[in-house]
Amino acid sequence: MNRAGKFHWTVYLVILAVIVLFAAAPFLSVLFTYAIADANNCVVNEATTHPCLVLGMDLGGLLYFTGLMGWFMLATIPLGGGALIVWFVLLLIHYLAWRQKAGTP
Repeated sequence: MNRAGKFHWTVYLVILAVIVLFAAAPFLSVLFTYAIADANNCVVNEATTHPCLVLGMDLGGLLYFTGLMGWFMLATIPLGGGALIVWFVLLLIHYLAWRQKAGTP
């Protein structure tokens, strides 16, 4: 083991996962909506709720809500992209400083 210790890859990977999940959450919500709607021959649109019976329950309101969550992609994807740039720059700076402290060429 060198005097600088091990590099904290797991911290950076967890942060990366959080950023990606944040950016992709509205897209995953829309995928969920249309997967459920298509499997049960339901109509989903932004105009109004439509009844959608799944296992005896009406999920029309839930599918309407999760379908509308897709509009948040207009904010989460650019914010996630910016966060990824900041994440990468901080990772690079930290890694290069760690290598220099460890004496690795």
